[in-house]
Amino acid sequence: MERLEIDANGLTFSARADGPHEGRPVILLHGFPQSSWTWRDLLERLSQAGYRAVAPDQRGYSPRARPAGVPAYAMHRLEEDVLAIATTMEMPSFDLVGHDFGGLVAWIVAARHPDRVRSLVVVSTPHPDALRAQRHAAPDGSELEAGLVRSGLAPDVAREYEAAMEEPGALAAALNWYRATDPADLEGLPPVVVPTRYIWSTGDQALPREAAEATAERVAGQYRFDVLDGVSHWVPEEVPDELARLVLEHLGST
Repeated sequence: MERLEIDANGLTFSARADGPHEGRPVILLHGFPQSSWTWRDLLERLSQAGYRAVAPDQRGYSPRARPAGVPAYAMHRLEEDVLAIATTMEMPSFDLVGHDFGGLVAWIVAARHPDRVRSLVVVSTPHPDALRAQRHAAPDGSELEAGLVRSGLAPDVAREYEAAMEEPGALAAALNWYRATDPADLEGLPPVVVPTRYIWSTGDQALPREAAEATAERVAGQYRFDVLDGVSHWVPEEVPDELARLVLEHLGST
């Protein structure tokens, strides 16, 4: 597995990558309070299948991509980052996978840029328009490790993420994703037309089933909804083999 520094959108993103450079490109977007490390198992599995997979540490999570101020984390900035990273990596089109807040970004990028996104896999996060109809509390960052463990994450993995959030400015930057969220982000958002797979788990304490089931109404293209029984919100960490199987099945079908 490679460690990269990617210059994009005026920032420098650290990233993990794997797979042959000529392979079909896949971009993986992590959530809160995760990092590219979240995707370590999926990166390896995609590489073994011949894909070129890149997982950036996103805005606020990369030490050299940590601008100050809430406005720097507005959704259009996060959206621009994904497209700029793809351009820097010479990926005119790419498959997109996102989890948690990375899934929210993935929904929006796929909806607005079907010319760039070949197919979409979202893990856990309902479509943002379906999600905003439900009550959903943003994290406050207090007692982070304990909260992650209570929500189903293994203690050693929770400690890994908490340690990353202890870097100067990291937690404030990560929470700025939530502080910068604006309902106007969804204005004019078209339905998703690219082939889409949405993976949700019944043990998710953060994201409601009602929003998950309502997501189908926001997808106009090929769509499949998979439910993982008894799995927590932390799908990439808890069931990496099952997630890899579903992602590879989706990519193979498109």
